[in-house]
Amino acid sequence: MLERLRANWTIPFWTIIRVWLGYEWVTAGFGKITGGFDATGFLTGAIEKATGDHPAVAGWYAAFLKGFAMPNVELFNVLVPYGELLVGLGLLFGTLTTIALYAGAFMNLNFLLAGTVSTNPVLYTMAILLLVAGPAAYAWGVDRYMAPRLKHYLAETFNRGERLNH
Repeated sequence: MLERLRANWTIPFWTIIRVWLGYEWVTAGFGKITGGFDATGFLTGAIEKATGDHPAVAGWYAAFLKGFAMPNVELFNVLVPYGELLVGLGLLFGTLTTIALYAGAFMNLNFLLAGTVSTNPVLYTMAILLLVAGPAAYAWGVDRYMAPRLKHYLAETFNRGERLNH
């Protein structure tokens, strides 16, 4: 009983954090989509930060950026802004919240590895805290209704497939 009361008490707090984080992602992604985003300058700057006595970017990460990201910059020009927008929408509405949190944390980690601090440590930390909060993070969201149905559907699908294979 006490555990349930404690979880219910935290739901408004985690919902506010989740919606705020979603808003941050939506505005970042929408701004890039409408502003004509090009990752070339960002990637070039990150690669340059891998030089000197105290590089802000690890050599292995700079090699990844130079060898993979730069040759595929057109792909990143689409993935980054639309990924940010989708993460934000998922968090705003509490839809596929866990997936959105992992995707957002992954993007924040990559921005940090590229030597961009800005708000990334705060956003990354909030995503991790929301992941730890578990269902309390999406109790007031679409996942509250969608997750049990999806779980039931997947269980039935796997059980049906198991019966067909025997």
